Amino acid sequence: MNYVWTDKKRTLFGLPLSFTRYSLTEERFFVETGFLNKKEDEVRLYRIMDVSLTRSLGQRMFGVGTIHCCSADKSMGDFDILSVKNPRDVKEMLSEMVEKERVAKRVSNREYMMHDDDAYDDEYDHEYEDDRD
Repeated sequence: MNYVWTDKKRTLFGLPLSFTRYSLTEERFFVETGFLNKKEDEVRLYRIMDVSLTRSLGQRMFGVGTIHCCSADKSMGDFDILSVKNPRDVKEMLSEMVEKERVAKRVSNREYMMHDDDAYDDEYDHEYEDDRD
């Protein structure tokens, strides 16, 4: 498998002293956890809908951050990429790759936003339907 990016979850002082490994390919994101008993989860990039970055004071001091991903994947759901190096670069790379995969797979997000005119439109539609009867 050809990985574009890999890193470990970092703990004390930004050191990679954990048994959580993150890996990214062109189409999938993997989270491997455990030492004796290992578990590997994966999510297809086109299923990731939103990516955000949070950095506490301690994380900023040690050059790490946490990336939160909102996903439509049933097994993983929303997930965090905890305490990784260069979090802005990783977030940007992931975001671009997600968008590229969504375009390639012709996947679109339908976001419903309600504004004041929607209430008027609904009332108008109901009045119109009543007039036809």
